[in-house]
Amino acid sequence: MSAIATGAQSPATPWRDELRAMLALAWPMILTNLAQTAMTATDVMILGRLGPDALAAGALGSNLYFAPLIFGLGLMYATSPMMAAELGRKRHSVRDVRRTVRQGLWIAVLISIPIWALLWYAEEILLAMGQEPKLAEQAGIYVHHLQWAALPFFGYIVLRSFISALERPGWALVIMAIAVAANALGNWLLVFGKWGFPEMGIAGSGLATSIASGMMFVGMAAVVMMEKKFRRYHLFGRFWRADWPRFRALLKLGLPISGILAFEVTIFNAAAFLMGLISSSSLAAHAIALQICSVTFMIPLGLGQAVTVRVGLAYGARDRDGITRAGWTAYVLGVGFMALMALVMVFWPHLLISAFIDVGDPANAQVVGLAVSFLVFAALFQVVDGAQAVSAGQLRGLQDTKVPMILAAIGYWGIGLPLGVLLAFHFGFEGRGIWIGLFSGLAVVSVLLLWRWLRRDHLGLMHKPVI
Repeated sequence: MSAIATGAQSPATPWRDELRAMLALAWPMILTNLAQTAMTATDVMILGRLGPDALAAGALGSNLYFAPLIFGLGLMYATSPMMAAELGRKRHSVRDVRRTVRQGLWIAVLISIPIWALLWYAEEILLAMGQEPKLAEQAGIYVHHLQWAALPFFGYIVLRSFISALERPGWALVIMAIAVAANALGNWLLVFGKWGFPEMGIAGSGLATSIASGMMFVGMAAVVMMEKKFRRYHLFGRFWRADWPRFRALLKLGLPISGILAFEVTIFNAAAFLMGLISSSSLAAHAIALQICSVTFMIPLGLGQAVTVRVGLAYGARDRDGITRAGWTAYVLGVGFMALMALVMVFWPHLLISAFIDVGDPANAQVVGLAVSFLVFAALFQVVDGAQAVSAGQLRGLQDTKVPMILAAIGYWGIGLPLGVLLAFHFGFEGRGIWIGLFSGLAVVSVLLLWRWLRRDHLGLMHKPVI
Protein backbone atom coordinates (compact mmCIF):
# COMPACT_ATOMS: atom_id res chain seq x y z
CA MET A 1 0.00 0.00 0.00
CA SER A 2 1.39 3.43 -0.90
CA ALA A 3 2.42 6.08 1.56
CA ILE A 4 -0.28 8.35 0.12
CA ALA A 5 -2.99 5.78 0.64
CA THR A 6 -2.03 5.19 4.26
CA GLY A 7 -1.44 8.86 5.00
CA ALA A 8 2.15 8.04 6.00
CA GLN A 9 4.92 10.48 5.19
CA SER A 10 7.48 9.41 2.59
CA PRO A 11 11.04 9.14 3.97
CA ALA A 12 12.11 11.65 1.34
CA THR A 13 9.58 14.25 2.44
CA PRO A 14 11.58 15.69 5.40
CA TRP A 15 14.57 16.11 3.11
CA ARG A 16 12.45 17.85 0.47
CA ASP A 17 10.99 20.09 3.14
CA GLU A 18 14.48 20.92 4.38
CA LEU A 19 15.66 21.67 0.84
CA ARG A 20 12.77 24.09 0.33
CA ALA A 21 13.34 25.74 3.71
CA MET A 22 17.09 26.00 3.11
CA LEU A 23 16.70 27.56 -0.32
CA ALA A 24 13.98 29.95 0.88
CA LEU A 25 16.33 31.19 3.62
CA ALA A 26 19.57 31.02 1.65
CA TRP A 27 18.73 32.74 -1.64
CA PRO A 28 18.13 36.22 -0.15
CA MET A 29 21.31 35.76 1.92
CA ILE A 30 23.25 34.72 -1.17
CA LEU A 31 21.99 37.67 -3.19
CA THR A 32 22.73 39.97 -0.25
CA ASN A 33 26.29 38.65 -0.12
CA LEU A 34 26.66 39.08 -3.87
CA ALA A 35 25.40 42.63 -3.59
CA GLN A 36 27.80 43.23 -0.72
CA THR A 37 30.67 41.95 -2.85
CA ALA A 38 29.44 44.13 -5.69
CA MET A 39 30.28 47.15 -3.55
CA THR A 40 33.92 46.10 -3.33
CA ALA A 41 33.92 44.99 -6.97
CA THR A 42 32.62 48.43 -7.96
CA ASP A 43 35.55 50.04 -6.17
CA VAL A 44 37.97 47.69 -7.94
CA MET A 45 36.42 48.33 -11.36
CA ILE A 46 36.46 52.12 -10.92
CA LEU A 47 40.02 52.13 -9.63
CA GLY A 48 41.04 49.87 -12.50
CA ARG A 49 39.97 52.65 -14.87
CA LEU A 50 42.43 54.97 -13.12
CA GLY A 51 45.30 52.61 -13.98
CA PRO A 52 47.23 49.61 -12.61
CA ASP A 53 48.87 51.65 -9.82
CA ALA A 54 45.52 52.87 -8.48
CA LEU A 55 44.18 49.30 -8.69
CA ALA A 56 47.20 47.96 -6.80
CA ALA A 57 46.93 50.69 -4.14
CA GLY A 58 43.22 49.97 -3.73
CA ALA A 59 43.97 46.27 -3.33
CA LEU A 60 46.54 46.99 -0.61
CA GLY A 61 44.16 49.35 1.20
CA SER A 62 41.21 46.96 0.96
CA ASN A 63 43.24 44.06 2.32
CA LEU A 64 44.48 46.14 5.23
CA TYR A 65 40.94 47.36 5.97
CA PHE A 66 39.36 43.92 5.80
CA ALA A 67 41.77 42.26 8.25
CA PRO A 68 40.42 44.01 11.41
CA LEU A 69 36.94 44.29 9.86
CA ILE A 70 36.68 40.52 9.56
CA PHE A 71 37.72 40.08 13.19
CA GLY A 72 34.87 42.33 14.27
CA LEU A 73 32.53 40.59 11.85
CA GLY A 74 33.07 37.31 13.69
CA LEU A 75 31.77 38.90 16.88
CA MET A 76 28.66 40.05 15.02
CA TYR A 77 28.14 36.55 13.58
CA ALA A 78 27.80 35.15 17.11
CA THR A 79 24.36 36.76 17.35
CA SER A 80 22.91 34.47 14.65
CA PRO A 81 23.34 31.00 16.24
CA MET A 82 22.43 32.37 19.67
CA MET A 83 19.14 33.84 18.43
CA ALA A 84 18.38 30.76 16.31
CA ALA A 85 18.86 28.41 19.28
CA GLU A 86 16.59 30.55 21.44
CA LEU A 87 13.89 30.62 18.76
CA GLY A 88 14.26 26.85 18.29
CA ARG A 89 13.71 26.34 22.01
CA LYS A 90 10.86 28.85 22.28
CA ARG A 91 9.49 29.92 18.92
CA HIS A 92 7.97 33.23 20.04
CA SER A 93 10.76 34.32 22.37
CA VAL A 94 11.17 38.10 22.52
CA ARG A 95 13.20 39.05 25.56
CA ASP A 96 16.26 36.85 24.96
CA VAL A 97 16.38 37.66 21.26
CA ARG A 98 16.25 41.37 22.09
CA ARG A 99 19.05 40.94 24.64
CA THR A 100 21.28 39.36 21.99
CA VAL A 101 20.65 42.10 19.44
CA ARG A 102 21.30 44.90 21.89
CA GLN A 103 24.55 43.44 23.17
CA GLY A 104 25.62 42.71 19.61
CA LEU A 105 25.24 46.42 18.88
CA TRP A 106 27.20 47.24 22.04
CA ILE A 107 30.05 45.07 20.80
CA ALA A 108 29.83 46.72 17.36
CA VAL A 109 30.49 50.14 18.91
CA LEU A 110 33.28 48.95 21.19
CA ILE A 111 35.21 47.02 18.53
CA SER A 112 35.01 49.86 16.00
CA ILE A 113 37.05 52.24 18.15
CA PRO A 114 40.35 50.27 18.08
CA ILE A 115 39.77 49.46 14.41
CA TRP A 116 39.58 53.17 13.57
CA ALA A 117 42.70 53.86 15.63
CA LEU A 118 44.64 51.10 13.85
CA LEU A 119 43.59 52.06 10.32
CA TRP A 120 44.50 55.71 10.86
CA TYR A 121 48.13 54.56 10.47
CA ALA A 122 47.50 52.57 7.28
CA GLU A 123 50.36 54.12 5.30
CA GLU A 124 52.86 53.57 8.10
CA ILE A 125 51.76 49.94 8.48
CA LEU A 126 52.17 49.26 4.77
CA LEU A 127 55.60 50.89 4.71
CA ALA A 128 56.65 48.72 7.65
CA MET A 129 55.58 45.70 5.59
CA GLY A 130 57.96 46.71 2.82
CA GLN A 131 55.42 47.99 0.28
CA GLU A 132 56.37 50.58 -2.34
CA PRO A 133 56.15 54.09 -0.82
CA LYS A 134 53.99 55.44 -3.67
CA LEU A 135 51.49 52.58 -3.36
CA ALA A 136 51.49 52.79 0.44
CA GLU A 137 50.70 56.52 0.31
CA GLN A 138 47.75 56.05 -2.05
CA ALA A 139 46.48 53.06 -0.11
CA GLY A 140 46.63 55.09 3.10
CA ILE A 141 44.50 57.85 1.54
CA TYR A 142 41.94 55.27 0.42
CA VAL A 143 41.75 53.63 3.87
CA HIS A 144 41.36 56.96 5.70
CA HIS A 145 38.10 57.50 3.84
CA LEU A 146 36.99 53.84 3.91
CA GLN A 147 37.54 53.08 7.61
CA TRP A 148 34.38 54.91 8.76
CA ALA A 149 32.29 52.22 7.08
CA ALA A 150 33.17 49.72 9.83
CA LEU A 151 30.66 50.74 12.53
CA PRO A 152 27.54 51.05 10.35
CA PHE A 153 28.49 47.81 8.60
CA PHE A 154 28.72 45.97 11.93
CA GLY A 155 25.37 47.37 13.01
CA TYR A 156 23.83 46.26 9.72
CA ILE A 157 25.18 42.71 10.21
CA VAL A 158 23.65 42.45 13.71
CA LEU A 159 20.24 43.56 12.44
CA ARG A 160 20.56 41.28 9.41
CA SER A 161 21.24 38.35 11.76
CA PHE A 162 18.10 39.29 13.68
CA ILE A 163 15.77 39.19 10.68
CA SER A 164 17.53 36.07 9.33
CA ALA A 165 16.98 34.21 12.60
CA LEU A 166 13.29 35.01 12.13
CA GLU A 167 13.68 33.56 8.61
CA ARG A 168 12.81 36.88 6.94
CA PRO A 169 16.09 37.83 5.18
CA GLY A 170 14.46 39.54 2.19
CA TRP A 171 14.67 43.04 3.69
CA ALA A 172 18.45 42.77 3.93
CA LEU A 173 18.57 42.09 0.21
CA VAL A 174 16.44 45.13 -0.63
CA ILE A 175 18.56 47.44 1.51
CA MET A 176 21.83 46.04 0.18
CA ALA A 177 20.67 46.46 -3.44
CA ILE A 178 19.95 50.15 -2.77
CA ALA A 179 23.36 50.54 -1.12
CA VAL A 180 25.13 48.95 -4.09
CA ALA A 181 23.51 51.42 -6.46
CA ALA A 182 24.39 54.30 -4.13
CA ASN A 183 28.00 53.10 -3.90
CA ALA A 184 28.34 52.82 -7.68
CA LEU A 185 26.91 56.31 -8.18
CA GLY A 186 29.05 57.70 -5.36
CA ASN A 187 32.20 56.18 -6.89
CA TRP A 188 31.44 57.67 -10.28
CA LEU A 189 30.70 61.10 -8.83
CA LEU A 190 33.55 61.35 -6.36
CA VAL A 191 36.37 59.49 -8.13
CA PHE A 192 35.97 61.34 -11.45
CA GLY A 193 34.34 64.55 -10.21
CA LYS A 194 31.08 64.29 -12.15
CA TRP A 195 28.03 66.60 -11.82
CA GLY A 196 30.02 69.27 -10.02
CA PHE A 197 31.37 66.99 -7.28
CA PRO A 198 35.07 67.26 -6.40
CA GLU A 199 37.44 64.94 -8.27
CA MET A 200 38.85 62.96 -5.31
CA GLY A 201 40.46 60.05 -7.12
CA ILE A 202 41.12 57.02 -4.95
CA ALA A 203 39.85 58.84 -1.83
CA GLY A 204 36.44 59.25 -3.43
CA SER A 205 36.05 55.49 -3.76
CA GLY A 206 36.62 54.96 -0.04
CA LEU A 207 34.27 57.78 0.91
CA ALA A 208 31.51 56.45 -1.36
CA THR A 209 31.67 53.05 0.33
CA SER A 210 31.51 54.62 3.81
CA ILE A 211 28.42 56.61 2.85
CA ALA A 212 26.75 53.51 1.37
CA SER A 213 27.50 51.53 4.55
CA GLY A 214 25.84 54.24 6.64
CA MET A 215 22.78 53.97 4.42
CA MET A 216 22.69 50.19 5.02
CA PHE A 217 22.46 50.55 8.79
CA VAL A 218 19.94 53.38 8.69
CA GLY A 219 17.78 51.42 6.27
CA MET A 220 17.86 48.24 8.33
CA ALA A 221 17.14 50.14 11.56
CA ALA A 222 14.11 51.73 9.90
CA VAL A 223 12.82 48.31 8.85
CA VAL A 224 13.07 46.70 12.31
CA MET A 225 11.36 49.70 13.89
CA MET A 226 8.48 49.90 11.40
CA GLU A 227 7.78 46.37 10.10
CA LYS A 228 5.07 44.72 12.23
CA LYS A 229 6.80 41.38 12.84
CA PHE A 230 10.02 43.07 13.95
CA ARG A 231 8.56 46.06 15.77
CA ARG A 232 7.26 43.99 18.69
CA TYR A 233 10.85 43.24 19.78
CA HIS A 234 11.51 46.93 20.63
CA LEU A 235 15.20 46.49 19.85
CA PHE A 236 16.27 50.07 20.51
CA GLY A 237 14.27 50.74 23.66
CA ARG A 238 16.56 51.18 26.69
CA PHE A 239 19.45 50.35 24.40
CA TRP A 240 22.11 51.63 26.81
CA ARG A 241 21.07 49.37 29.70
CA ALA A 242 23.97 46.98 30.42
CA ASP A 243 23.45 43.22 30.14
CA TRP A 244 26.83 41.79 31.09
CA PRO A 245 25.86 38.08 31.14
CA ARG A 246 24.66 38.23 27.51
CA PHE A 247 27.60 40.45 26.58
CA ARG A 248 30.04 37.86 27.95
CA ALA A 249 28.15 34.98 26.31
CA LEU A 250 28.42 36.69 22.91
CA LEU A 251 32.14 37.27 23.38
CA LYS A 252 32.64 33.64 24.42
CA LEU A 253 30.91 32.43 21.27
CA GLY A 254 32.07 35.20 18.96
CA LEU A 255 35.80 35.47 19.66
CA PRO A 256 36.55 32.01 18.21
CA ILE A 257 34.40 32.85 15.16
CA SER A 258 36.48 36.00 14.78
CA GLY A 259 39.58 33.85 14.99
CA ILE A 260 38.35 31.50 12.26
CA LEU A 261 37.47 34.37 9.92
CA ALA A 262 40.66 36.24 10.75
CA PHE A 263 42.88 33.24 10.00
CA GLU A 264 41.09 32.67 6.69
CA VAL A 265 40.92 36.25 5.49
CA THR A 266 44.35 37.32 6.70
CA ILE A 267 46.02 34.56 4.71
CA PHE A 268 44.52 36.21 1.63
CA ASN A 269 45.64 39.59 2.97
CA ALA A 270 49.13 38.20 3.44
CA ALA A 271 49.02 36.82 -0.09
CA ALA A 272 48.24 40.30 -1.42
CA PHE A 273 51.12 41.83 0.53
CA LEU A 274 53.45 39.11 -0.77
CA MET A 275 52.27 39.80 -4.31
CA GLY A 276 53.20 43.43 -3.76
CA LEU A 277 56.74 42.31 -2.98
CA ILE A 278 56.89 40.46 -6.31
CA SER A 279 55.58 43.25 -8.60
CA SER A 280 52.73 45.70 -9.02
CA SER A 281 51.50 43.65 -12.02
CA SER A 282 51.33 40.53 -9.86
CA LEU A 283 49.40 42.46 -7.22
CA ALA A 284 46.94 43.86 -9.76
CA ALA A 285 46.39 40.42 -11.32
CA HIS A 286 45.95 38.90 -7.89
CA ALA A 287 43.34 41.54 -7.02
CA ILE A 288 41.35 40.65 -10.15
CA ALA A 289 41.53 36.89 -9.60
CA LEU A 290 40.67 37.21 -5.94
CA GLN A 291 37.71 39.47 -6.71
CA ILE A 292 36.33 36.87 -9.12
CA CYS A 293 36.76 34.17 -6.47
CA SER A 294 35.04 36.41 -3.93
CA VAL A 295 31.95 36.60 -6.13
CA THR A 296 31.59 32.83 -6.46
CA PHE A 297 32.33 32.37 -2.75
CA MET A 298 29.23 34.35 -1.83
CA ILE A 299 27.01 31.36 -2.70
CA PRO A 300 28.53 28.85 -0.21
CA LEU A 301 28.96 31.71 2.26
CA GLY A 302 25.22 32.41 2.04
CA LEU A 303 24.49 28.72 2.45
CA GLY A 304 26.82 28.68 5.46
CA GLN A 305 24.88 31.56 7.00
CA ALA A 306 21.57 29.84 6.26
CA VAL A 307 22.73 26.50 7.66
CA THR A 308 23.80 28.25 10.87
CA VAL A 309 20.19 29.35 11.33
CA ARG A 310 18.63 26.04 10.26
CA VAL A 311 21.00 23.94 12.39
CA GLY A 312 20.63 26.43 15.24
CA LEU A 313 16.83 26.16 15.20
CA ALA A 314 17.03 22.36 15.27
CA TYR A 315 19.72 22.53 17.96
CA GLY A 316 17.56 24.68 20.22
CA ALA A 317 14.64 22.28 19.65
CA ARG A 318 16.92 19.25 20.40
CA ASP A 319 16.07 17.78 16.97
CA ARG A 320 19.01 15.55 15.98
CA ASP A 321 17.50 14.49 12.66
CA GLY A 322 16.76 18.11 11.81
CA ILE A 323 20.41 19.02 12.47
CA THR A 324 21.57 16.26 10.13
CA ARG A 325 19.18 17.18 7.33
CA ALA A 326 20.00 20.88 7.50
CA GLY A 327 23.76 20.31 7.55
CA TRP A 328 23.98 17.91 4.63
CA THR A 329 21.47 19.80 2.46
CA ALA A 330 23.59 22.95 2.61
CA TYR A 331 26.84 21.00 2.14
CA VAL A 332 25.75 19.31 -1.08
CA LEU A 333 24.39 22.56 -2.51
CA GLY A 334 27.54 24.53 -1.66
CA VAL A 335 30.12 22.02 -2.89
CA GLY A 336 28.15 21.24 -6.05
CA PHE A 337 27.91 24.89 -7.03
CA MET A 338 31.61 25.56 -6.49
CA ALA A 339 32.53 22.57 -8.68
CA LEU A 340 30.61 24.20 -11.54
CA MET A 341 32.31 27.55 -10.94
CA ALA A 342 35.72 25.89 -11.10
CA LEU A 343 34.93 24.78 -14.67
CA VAL A 344 33.92 28.33 -15.64
CA MET A 345 37.24 29.70 -14.37
CA VAL A 346 39.23 27.15 -16.36
CA PHE A 347 37.39 27.51 -19.68
CA TRP A 348 36.39 31.21 -19.78
CA PRO A 349 39.05 33.18 -17.85
CA HIS A 350 39.31 36.13 -20.27
CA LEU A 351 35.57 36.74 -20.11
CA LEU A 352 35.76 37.01 -16.32
CA ILE A 353 38.86 39.19 -16.33
CA SER A 354 37.39 41.62 -18.88
CA ALA A 355 34.92 42.85 -16.24
CA PHE A 356 37.83 44.43 -14.36
CA ILE A 357 40.36 45.49 -16.98
CA ASP A 358 40.58 46.04 -20.74
CA VAL A 359 42.00 42.71 -21.93
CA GLY A 360 42.63 44.12 -25.44
CA ASP A 361 44.92 46.95 -24.28
CA PRO A 362 48.59 45.98 -24.84
CA ALA A 363 49.52 47.95 -21.72
CA ASN A 364 47.53 45.46 -19.66
CA ALA A 365 48.95 42.31 -21.31
CA GLN A 366 51.17 41.33 -18.39
CA VAL A 367 48.42 41.78 -15.83
CA VAL A 368 45.95 39.79 -17.95
CA GLY A 369 48.42 36.94 -18.49
CA LEU A 370 49.14 36.67 -14.78
CA ALA A 371 45.44 36.83 -13.90
CA VAL A 372 44.68 33.95 -16.30
CA SER A 373 47.37 31.78 -14.70
CA PHE A 374 46.13 32.65 -11.20
CA LEU A 375 42.56 31.68 -12.11
CA VAL A 376 43.71 28.17 -13.03
CA PHE A 377 44.94 27.67 -9.47
CA ALA A 378 41.92 29.50 -8.06
CA ALA A 379 39.68 26.97 -9.80
CA LEU A 380 41.43 24.17 -7.93
CA PHE A 381 40.39 25.45 -4.53
CA GLN A 382 36.82 26.44 -5.43
CA VAL A 383 35.40 23.15 -4.20
CA VAL A 384 37.34 23.02 -0.93
CA ASP A 385 36.62 26.70 -0.33
CA GLY A 386 32.90 26.06 -0.61
CA ALA A 387 33.19 22.99 1.60
CA GLN A 388 34.93 24.80 4.44
CA ALA A 389 32.47 27.73 4.29
CA VAL A 390 29.45 25.46 4.73
CA SER A 391 31.16 23.26 7.35
CA ALA A 392 32.01 26.31 9.42
CA GLY A 393 28.35 27.37 9.26
CA GLN A 394 27.21 23.89 10.31
CA LEU A 395 29.43 23.97 13.39
CA ARG A 396 28.43 27.54 14.26
CA GLY A 397 24.83 26.34 14.37
CA LEU A 398 25.95 23.87 17.05
CA GLN A 399 27.75 26.75 18.80
CA ASP A 400 31.02 24.88 18.22
CA THR A 401 33.62 27.56 17.54
CA LYS A 402 36.76 27.03 19.66
CA VAL A 403 38.16 23.88 18.06
CA PRO A 404 37.30 25.01 14.50
CA MET A 405 39.35 28.14 15.22
CA ILE A 406 42.38 25.98 16.07
CA LEU A 407 41.86 23.86 12.96
CA ALA A 408 41.71 27.01 10.84
CA ALA A 409 44.97 28.28 12.33
CA ILE A 410 46.70 25.00 11.53
CA GLY A 411 45.49 24.86 7.94
CA TYR A 412 45.84 28.49 6.91
CA TRP A 413 48.90 29.69 8.80
CA GLY A 414 50.60 26.42 9.72
CA ILE A 415 50.46 24.91 6.22
CA GLY A 416 49.04 27.23 3.55
CA LEU A 417 51.07 30.41 4.06
CA PRO A 418 54.48 28.81 4.73
CA LEU A 419 54.07 26.58 1.67
CA GLY A 420 53.10 29.55 -0.49
CA VAL A 421 56.11 31.60 0.65
CA LEU A 422 58.44 28.65 0.07
CA LEU A 423 57.16 28.01 -3.45
CA ALA A 424 57.00 31.70 -4.42
CA PHE A 425 60.38 32.94 -3.20
CA HIS A 426 62.58 29.85 -2.80
CA PHE A 427 61.52 27.73 -5.76
CA GLY A 428 60.77 30.62 -8.11
CA PHE A 429 57.05 30.01 -8.64
CA GLU A 430 56.36 33.67 -7.72
CA GLY A 431 52.62 34.43 -7.79
CA ARG A 432 51.65 30.89 -8.79
CA GLY A 433 53.36 29.58 -5.66
CA ILE A 434 51.26 31.88 -3.48
CA TRP A 435 48.06 30.50 -5.04
CA ILE A 436 49.20 26.89 -4.56
CA GLY A 437 49.71 27.67 -0.88
CA LEU A 438 46.21 29.16 -0.64
CA PHE A 439 44.68 26.03 -2.14
CA SER A 440 46.63 23.75 0.20
CA GLY A 441 45.54 25.65 3.31
CA LEU A 442 41.89 25.65 2.26
CA ALA A 443 41.99 21.91 1.48
CA VAL A 444 43.37 21.04 4.91
CA VAL A 445 40.81 23.17 6.75
CA SER A 446 37.88 21.81 4.73
CA VAL A 447 38.84 18.22 5.54
CA LEU A 448 39.34 18.93 9.25
CA LEU A 449 36.02 20.77 9.61
CA LEU A 450 34.14 18.03 7.77
CA TRP A 451 35.73 15.46 10.08
CA ARG A 452 34.50 17.39 13.10
CA TRP A 453 30.97 17.62 11.69
CA LEU A 454 30.94 13.87 11.04
CA ARG A 455 32.08 13.23 14.63
CA ARG A 456 29.67 15.72 16.26
CA ASP A 457 27.85 13.12 18.37
CA HIS A 458 31.02 11.39 19.55
CA LEU A 459 32.73 14.72 20.33
CA GLY A 460 29.91 15.86 22.61
CA LEU A 461 28.71 18.73 20.44
CA MET A 462 25.05 18.06 21.26
CA HIS A 463 25.22 19.74 24.66
CA LYS A 464 22.71 22.34 25.79
CA PRO A 465 23.04 25.53 23.69
CA VAL A 466 24.25 28.75 25.25
CA ILE A 467 21.25 31.12 25.23
